Amino acid sequence: MTTATNQTYYEGIGRRKTATARVRLTLGEGRLFIVDNKPLEERFPLDSHRAAILEPLMATNTMGRFNATVQVTGGGVNSQAGAVRHGVARALLEFDENLRPSLKQGGFLTRDARMKERKKYGLFRARKRQQYAKR
Repeated sequence: MTTATNQTYYEGIGRRKTATARVRLTLGEGRLFIVDNKPLEERFPLDSHRAAILEPLMATNTMGRFNATVQVTGGGVNSQAGAVRHGVARALLEFDENLRPSLKQGGFLTRDARMKERKKYGLFRARKRQQYAKR
């Protein structure tokens, strides 16, 4: 829990692939969810992305209790949504340690470690080789 100008907030940093999200949850009416100074609906227009982001709040029954401000950098839209989801879960954990079992059961605290494999020399991509010709 951190305070800045008499405003208490809970911060969590989420990551997925090369995307990083800094999430700040403040106690409020739950209608304000700002991502990169834009509303959530404008920043993530797909329903699947918004559902993934709000999933930790629904799993812990804290949907209408928090306002959130998020800063996201790197990655694509899908991995940014995953990073925000991870950050929201970590911020909820900072708010109340008793939420850990439900967050853990949903898999929200696990950092998705899958990354793009680097390109190797002598190959076209990470694993693609030149076609082999027998004759």
